[in-house]
Amino acid sequence: MSIIHVTNGDHAADTLREALKLAERDERVIALKDDLAVGTLKGVDDAPETRATFWRHVLTREGIDFEAEFEQQEAQLQSLVRSDAQIVVWHGQSASDQLALRRVAYHLRNAPQRLNEAKLSERDLPMTIDADGHERRRGRADGITAVGMFTAQELLAKLPSAAPISVLRIGRLALEWQEAKHMNAETRGWHENTFVSGNFADIDEAILDALTADWQDARRIAGAVMGGDFGFLVSDSIALWRCRELAAAGRLKLRGEPGNVAQAELRRK
Repeated sequence: MSIIHVTNGDHAADTLREALKLAERDERVIALKDDLAVGTLKGVDDAPETRATFWRHVLTREGIDFEAEFEQQEAQLQSLVRSDAQIVVWHGQSASDQLALRRVAYHLRNAPQRLNEAKLSERDLPMTIDADGHERRRGRADGITAVGMFTAQELLAKLPSAAPISVLRIGRLALEWQEAKHMNAETRGWHENTFVSGNFADIDEAILDALTADWQDARRIAGAVMGGDFGFLVSDSIALWRCRELAAAGRLKLRGEPGNVAQAELRRK
């Protein structure tokens, strides 16, 4: 029986490949690369141009064929449908991981006997000793987890936990994916096993709150925002994009090249 593992993001996929190598298991890993917690999901399964346009605006990088990237992503999902392999979706307690799970469930809803999951939560992270000598669990204060937060050894320990998803639950997951696609929201958070709509204004306010009258490295501001509690993981790309948008709107001061915010400095208006 062949097995294909699915993760959300390249880093998670690379770590899982390392874990499988440690287990001496020659199994394929597919990375779904779209951060589904941000941007419109309208037409995501039918017309990749919408998502491509969104990420082109966010990243402003030359040399990336966004349409080709999303067409490849759709081809990967279709390959899962056509395959006769068992599919294992790895997911943590984050909006993007949970949306990826639901997207795969939607595509495999007519082959439910092939769909499995490996669940990760804050409880799977090890205990550590902080600078004050107190024992705490490694991870974020808001309890959000994603597969990419775990080491290869930690994923290796979870390999035996992969288990089938019931037919009823697959149907519910597929329905929730359909509902998520029709949510008129800029962002989607994950609170108490429920998706909550939000907007980029939440991130913008956090950026403005982090500013001072003195110039600060934009990457420092982005880092502070990335640790905030929004119900989803804010990436550096999204945080820096919102800094650029706020500068363009005149809501903050930017010193440097607007097209390269990562190397710029920011302060209050």
